Order: sequence, then C-alpha cells, then structure tokens
Amino acid sequence: MTAADRKLLESFRKALAAHRLSLVYQPKVSLKDGHLGRVEALVRWDDPELGPISPSRFVPLAEEHGLIDPLTEWGLRTTLRQWRIWRDQGLETRLAFNISAVSLQRLDFPDLVERMCRALDVPTDRLVLELTEGATQPLVRLMDTLTRFRIKGMGLAIDDFGTGYSSLMQLRQLPFTEVKIDRCFVKDLPAAHDSRLIVKTITELAHGLGLIATAEGVETVEQLRSVRELGCDVVQGYLIAPPLHPDELIAWNSDFARRWPTLLSDESLELWSDVETDALGER
Repeated sequence: MTAADRKLLESFRKALAAHRLSLVYQPKVSLKDGHLGRVEALVRWDDPELGPISPSRFVPLAEEHGLIDPLTEWGLRTTLRQWRIWRDQGLETRLAFNISAVSLQRLDFPDLVERMCRALDVPTDRLVLELTEGATQPLVRLMDTLTRFRIKGMGLAIDDFGTGYSSLMQLRQLPFTEVKIDRCFVKDLPAAHDSRLIVKTITELAHGLGLIATAEGVETVEQLRSVRELGCDVVQGYLIAPPLHPDELIAWNSDFARRWPTLLSDESLELWSDVETDALGER
C-alpha cells in the first residue's frame, strides 16, 4: 500500500466512525409516463483536508480492509430512515442501494437487511440491491444468498451491464429483477448504429427473461428519446436529475412532473440543449 493510500484509509476510517459521510439520491423515472419509480442512494465523502473523494477510491479500500460492512450498514440504515421521512411527507418511492460482493459472503447478510427493514418499518419490496457486473463471477457461487434476498421480497439489479465479466448463462442463473445498461452504450445514441443495436438487444434480452431494463447516463433529449424508442423501461441520468440532497427530492418530483411532457415534444430539443450544457458543467 502506498503512503497516499494509507493516509486515505486512515482518513476514511475516521470519517466513517465520526459519521462524516453523506448520501445523495438520484431519481429513476419510468419511460412510460415519467413517474418517479425509485431513487439510487450514492455515498459521498468530502474530507476537510483531502477534499471530495470519489467512491471509486474509498470503496475498494473499505473492501480490502474490513470496513465495507460498517459502511454498508450505515448506508442502508440512513437510506431506510430517509425513506420513512419521505413517506411521512407523502412521497412513495422505492430505494436502490449498491452492495459489495464482499458483504454477500456473510451468511447472515440477507437476515440483517430484513431486520433493518422491519426495525425501521420499511417494506422489503421497497428495496432494490444493485451489484456491479464485474462482481458476478463470485456472485454465481452465492446463489443461495441472492435467492434469499428475493424470497424476502427485495429486488436485485445488475449494474453497468455489458462491460464486466458475466456471461448470458450467469444472467439467466442469477435471480436478478433488473438490468442497468451501462452509460457507455447510451452516450453515442442516437447516432451510433452499433450502440443502438446493443441497447435494443440488451433490452429485448431483459424483457425475455422477465427483467426491467434501465438506461443509465442519459444526458440529452436525443438519448432519452432513443432509449424510449428502443424499449427501455426506466431512465436515469443528469437530464432527469443529478444526485439530490434528501430535502430536494419532493420539490424536484413536482417540477419534473411538469417537465416530462416537454422532454418528449419536438420543441424540447432546442429548449433543453442549454439546460443540458449547464447541468453537465455543474458536475
């Protein structure tokens, strides 16, 4: 381990213990009617000395050094409590939460998640657990654990589909309920014929297996229309909304209900081009 990684690990350990992490939530909406279907919880760490740290840096360290379970439990508990707040404010939605293959090696992990849901009065069918495709090689050996999540009513999504190591056989074997099409196939729509073909094929495969097809990384009106035309069910990306602070979601939901019809109208192509540029510049 490098000196920089050691410093990062120690800072993360302290941040986790002191509850200096936070969660933001990115909406996912139905391509049928623009209705908010769920929000994906995303962990954020802004260190006073190191500045904002990407999850791609600190999550692998957490996995390697025994911190992924406390991180996951903190994140789940925080997300479930936030769902209760939204429900009490009149907003009903589902939650998507990323989990590590390392956590799935714990035999009691499904029972732990179920106990959390019960303790916080959150129905288990409100929760979808997301796993990256690169993790599906060990996940195949954890079929029983994944099946127990499904028996308990929780959904399972395979993230970044098309970029990892899983085979179609593994997709058939594992009890997923949703496939998230990686943004690398979405970004070239609608111009790239090969991307259109890949998105259409993955969507048809998902539907053939009884799964929901979600398009990630949608940032332009043209991309939105393309994934809708190609049959995707759900869309997520900066055109819809950036990751939001919890207290921003209800206002966003009301505003987006008014925005949705304009995104599908011909006039929206020019109208939203400036908005898209501004939104991408704020990331």
